[in-house]
Amino acid sequence: MRKILKISGIVVLVGLLVLIRAYEDSLFYDPLLDFFKMDYKSKPLPEVDTFALQTGIVLRFLLNTLISFAILWLVFRDKDIIKLSAILYFLLFAIFFLAFSFIIFTSEGVHGHLILFYIRRFLIQPLFLLILLPAFYFQKYKTQ
Repeated sequence: MRKILKISGIVVLVGLLVLIRAYEDSLFYDPLLDFFKMDYKSKPLPEVDTFALQTGIVLRFLLNTLISFAILWLVFRDKDIIKLSAILYFLLFAIFFLAFSFIIFTSEGVHGHLILFYIRRFLIQPLFLLILLPAFYFQKYKTQ
């Protein structure tokens, strides 16, 4: 019974991640969503409300992070993994958010959009979870 609850919890949390992705247009201000759906390589960045864009990115990252921590907790039930994850998430967020902000503020013309696309992708998608989950699983069960 406990295993069924654990799996059900993980399924619900993954469902929340999917819902965040499905309703990203209405939940967060991000004109870059539409920009990267078209031929962005030959066009300059659209006019954006930088503060609103950064706030939306931070909010989305926080939501994804909290759900990711809950998934990691349900899978491993280990405070050390959550602590290490929190450190990694904070450091990676700081690096990627600074890079994202730098590109947004200094971007002129049509160059540098691909790096912006990938940095933004790391911030708005739960990619860290997809990296950390197998890494922690491998580490935990290889040492036993």
